Amino acid sequence: MFLEGRAIHEFGAFLGALPLLSLAPRGDGHPVLVLPGLIATDNSTRPLRSFLKGKSYVVSGWGQGRNLGPRHEVREAMVDRVRELNDTYGRKISLVGWSLGGVYARQLAKMMPDRVRMVITLGSPFGGHPRATNAWRVYEMVSGHRASEEDLRFGGSLSETPPVPTTAIFSRTDGICAWQVCMEKASATSESIEVESSHCGMGHHPAAVYAVADRLAQPEGRWKPFDRSGWRAVVYPDPYR
Repeated sequence: MFLEGRAIHEFGAFLGALPLLSLAPRGDGHPVLVLPGLIATDNSTRPLRSFLKGKSYVVSGWGQGRNLGPRHEVREAMVDRVRELNDTYGRKISLVGWSLGGVYARQLAKMMPDRVRMVITLGSPFGGHPRATNAWRVYEMVSGHRASEEDLRFGGSLSETPPVPTTAIFSRTDGICAWQVCMEKASATSESIEVESSHCGMGHHPAAVYAVADRLAQPEGRWKPFDRSGWRAVVYPDPYR
């Protein structure tokens, strides 16, 4: 957890890397909903959302204040938000979730695959017991619920891969969530991408931000796994090594 102090330096690296990040592919203007992590607000995702807006996406925060866990009204508001964006723009939306927000994103995609284009998670612990994190006590304190999978199964089993293209971005040096439970199994429409990042800085880590932009830029219906060839092999380790 001491390594989580890197998050401040990673934000500085993000600002310094903006000229290089400008080379990331542009999008096609489809809507993107970004969900924050536990006890975080839309302020935490502002750098990522601002960057994606500059890449031609219609980007929205979740608009529910501080994320204090999956209460009934929170779940209903997220479902309504997905429907609203889909109906307003007449296009499937992409969901990007950081930590607990990524767990929400996966579950929403399972509930509404006809409205969701793809899912991208950042350090989200969906592949194991909810206590496989250093934040479970905080979760229980702020949510008022025990850290059990039942509270989060509004879209089915947490570890079940959503029926839409899915990318899990994770770090082996994550000081909050065990990296093993943040990985997605590889398939024709799912993958993991490894970055060398803290948990608290993953939403603005340059390598993670570039990976998010790269994934979102894929044409709808023509998803392909992340290409690690060339210079990317230096920045992005083989996640399945």
